[in-house]
Amino acid sequence: MKEKEDSEIKLCPQGISATIPDKFFLVSGHAEGITPLNAFDSALIDAGVGNTNLMKMSSILPPNSKKIHPIKLPLGALVPLAYASKVSSVVDEVISAGVACAVPMDKNKNGLIMEYSAAGHKAEIEKIVRHMAEEGMKNRGYKIKTIYSISSQHTVKKIGAAFAAVVLWW
Repeated sequence: MKEKEDSEIKLCPQGISATIPDKFFLVSGHAEGITPLNAFDSALIDAGVGNTNLMKMSSILPPNSKKIHPIKLPLGALVPLAYASKVSSVVDEVISAGVACAVPMDKNKNGLIMEYSAAGHKAEIEKIVRHMAEEGMKNRGYKIKTIYSISSQHTVKKIGAAFAAVVLWW
């Protein structure tokens, strides 16, 4: 059987972005692991997104998006999200990750998601990431309706991870 040439392959005309997510929710988690990747994976599980395929995106919240409570995602789903993470093997170090989601007053404009992680306590990380969201909206000339934020904090025992994300969904 002859293979089809590239020009003969039928592609979905709309592509992966044929539909735009219209819902979002925030999640966070933290954990230890035997390797940096295991710690990160366990933090994803703690956040409720560990059994999905994460599609890291840049930081735009689609217009008219509605905040919902976190949902149980389908196993193996392709999940668009903006996230921050921090992994460390410095024993007793406090690490944190946070995200902030700024929603504009004009529901027909896009919102903005900012991510930040560092060594330090989650209250400070969350304050920084919220300020980043304010600045990004100011740079766009958008008035802010509200800012949602979430963060996680972890004190490293051996190898630890902190994770926070804004998940987009349909």
